Amino acid sequence: MLNDNISFVVAAIVAFLFGYLWCYGGGGRRLPPGPHSNQSFFSVSKPIPKDPRGPWFAFDALGKQFGPIFSFFVGRTPVIVLTKAQIAWDLLEKRGEIYSSRPRQIMAHEILSNGMRGISSPYGKYWRAWRKVQNTGMSGRASLTYREHQTLESSVFLRSLLEDTSHYREHLRLFAASVVLSISYGRRATSLDSDIVQQNRNSVFAFQRASIPGQYLVESWPILLWLPRWMQWFRRDAEESQARDIKLYTSLLQEVKEKMQKGTAKECMGTRALLARDSYDVSDLELAYFVSAPFGPGIDTTTSSMEVFLLAVLRFPKVVKKVQEEIDRVVGRDRMPAFEDEDALPYVRAFIKEFERWRPIAPMGLPHSVIRDDEYDGMHIPKGATVYGNIHTMMQDPEMFPDPEAFRPERFLDTSNPRLVEFTLPFGFGRRLCPGMHVASQSLFILVTRILWAFDIVPIGEKLPDVHDFVSTGLSSYPKPFQFTVRPRSADVEKLILAEATEAEVRLKEWD
Repeated sequence: MLNDNISFVVAAIVAFLFGYLWCYGGGGRRLPPGPHSNQSFFSVSKPIPKDPRGPWFAFDALGKQFGPIFSFFVGRTPVIVLTKAQIAWDLLEKRGEIYSSRPRQIMAHEILSNGMRGISSPYGKYWRAWRKVQNTGMSGRASLTYREHQTLESSVFLRSLLEDTSHYREHLRLFAASVVLSISYGRRATSLDSDIVQQNRNSVFAFQRASIPGQYLVESWPILLWLPRWMQWFRRDAEESQARDIKLYTSLLQEVKEKMQKGTAKECMGTRALLARDSYDVSDLELAYFVSAPFGPGIDTTTSSMEVFLLAVLRFPKVVKKVQEEIDRVVGRDRMPAFEDEDALPYVRAFIKEFERWRPIAPMGLPHSVIRDDEYDGMHIPKGATVYGNIHTMMQDPEMFPDPEAFRPERFLDTSNPRLVEFTLPFGFGRRLCPGMHVASQSLFILVTRILWAFDIVPIGEKLPDVHDFVSTGLSSYPKPFQFTVRPRSADVEKLILAEATEAEVRLKEWD
């Protein structure tokens, strides 16, 4: 009898281990290649080499070693990296029903954001409600609502740049902050020192820091959440930041509600969300988080993109001359460019796509998570795996972009490839595509065309800025500061800029 019991226990343990390994080790199916010891549950990865330029460079090196789809482990979690755009489209877009979730983020999403930020939410009902609110505020059609505000703010920006190029980043940030405030709340920013802008910047910084892999011990050891709450030391700063976020977001949405009651509210995401309040099935606080979404990353992304533009202008003057020739031919010298000119400026549009490709500001995007097992090209992609599309490598793919380091807007003109005509690659993939891409594209168009219509941008001194000298935040990238000056391209430019900026400020008081 004893021997029978021992045999039963041994058989049960063997069956359990076999089933466990089958479920979590892919049942013997092969993971994508990578720097791990084998293909089983007991795989361990060699340390991923760190690169001070950003993790996307480390991923690029591993892709050259292991191929366009490779894997490694962070703890027990498999991480899959895609370095070819077509593979990313095949998986993250065509199989979006299983690749559109997010990996668990204990600090950034669960603690700091109390599970309410849509950008880091798992795929499901809550995320779909968040996305619906974003679409009502920033879809292709809705984004047209903000063109007047973007035009007026661009006039104020041109005057600031004319008067002082040394603070170009601050001028860009103020433009971007005012635009995203108009999108979310129908108001503007008049200073980067305002409490609203400063609080938002602190909130964005806290979220970015909490999102960096390995920043907090609890991400690797979630068992720490079992400790009594007062012993969870990692919560304190995050929960203080969360309290400040809640106060900011709820007060801003309440302000929109009060303006609607008075009949003075500007149309924005806040007004649309409040009018459709009952259709979302979320709390008032969750709705406040929904409406705040553009106010977070929208400032940094627009600012960084425009810094890449300025870098490209300084480094590629011959290309800039072609852009200016097209603008002068279509617009003339008696007025500034407007959104109505866009269809007649194909080279300008190609130029914008090229600097977005040349130095992407979100080089590896945000991670996706797989909600069930999948197979691709004979490789196993297990449920729960984290998946990155390494946009940096995709933009440098010589098959898709011949001679990728060359700056050639013509590559977007001499093509019928719909992927290059639309060119959403800088904004992510599939159902997690950036909902603000239409508004962002509008901001880039009006700033780029007006800057190049008005000014020749020239370096100070003989040394040009290094095209590889970028700052990495762990999630994004932007050029290190550089110096330049601007020269009005005709005698009447300065006079026209000052007149337009004065008129714009009068009209912008409606948003104050």
